[in-house]
Amino acid sequence: MLNHIVIMGRLTRDPELRRTGSGVAVASFTLAVDRDYSPKDGGERETDFIDCVAWRQTGEFVSKYFAKGRMAVVSGRLQIRGWTDKDGNKRRSAEVVADNVYFGDSKRDGDGAYSANAGSNPGNTYSAPAGGSFGSYTAPASAPASDFAMLEDDDAQLPF
Repeated sequence: MLNHIVIMGRLTRDPELRRTGSGVAVASFTLAVDRDYSPKDGGERETDFIDCVAWRQTGEFVSKYFAKGRMAVVSGRLQIRGWTDKDGNKRRSAEVVADNVYFGDSKRDGDGAYSANAGSNPGNTYSAPAGGSFGSYTAPASAPASDFAMLEDDDAQLPF
């Protein structure tokens, strides 16, 4: 069975970082994701507001480097969660549990609405995986922004 989802959108608010009773970090945030198609009558595209949750190092990474308005790419799984509201009615909510979160833009592409310590994003190439994921550079949750260096764009050094 396969449950994998990749979405790209802008954060509708700053991520909310909380901790469980045992101290595990969990960040909640919502992405505004435009639909791929435009209505036939030429109107505006519709937007879906998708709740996301990131655990442990990924949650700390999102909380530290992302803010309202920032473009993010989230890779993870769709989870349907059941709960009971205050009136005793059973409810269901869908959310994306993020395994990896990537920058979808660079800080210089934005309007300056990001926090001052958001760091630079050379090439949008790093992420913070939640588990044993591979194939991407992991930014340590405790790494200051100065640990990242600009990459030279010299194709002559590539072996292919």
